[in-house]
Amino acid sequence: MAALIGWYIWAFLIYVIGTKMLPEPQTKADHGELLRTLGFASAPGLLRVLGFLPAVSGIVLMGSSIWMLIAMVVAVRQALDYQSTLRAVGVCVVGWVIQIAVLIFVMVVGGGVASQTGPTP
Repeated sequence: MAALIGWYIWAFLIYVIGTKMLPEPQTKADHGELLRTLGFASAPGLLRVLGFLPAVSGIVLMGSSIWMLIAMVVAVRQALDYQSTLRAVGVCVVGWVIQIAVLIFVMVVGGGVASQTGPTP
């Protein structure tokens, strides 16, 4: 369930960054288009199922992550009608930084709340 929510939020974040903050003149996309293209770009992540095999877990994790990153850049470029791959990379990097910042904020706030509500020694 968390993966589906993360995919939806990632697509929305890329939509806002790509169409509102960093558009090219011909950029025209909707949230559904990004959901579809980023969904297909996430497909190599299914290879992570092989991560339970100790002999190949590192290779599978790294390989599928790199494959997904490249596929996401291509998906963003195509969905947002960009002429520049560099702009698509920029949108992905900005989205990733925002997502990490929000995650850190949630962990800090959540960690502070959890430590205050836990049992006291």
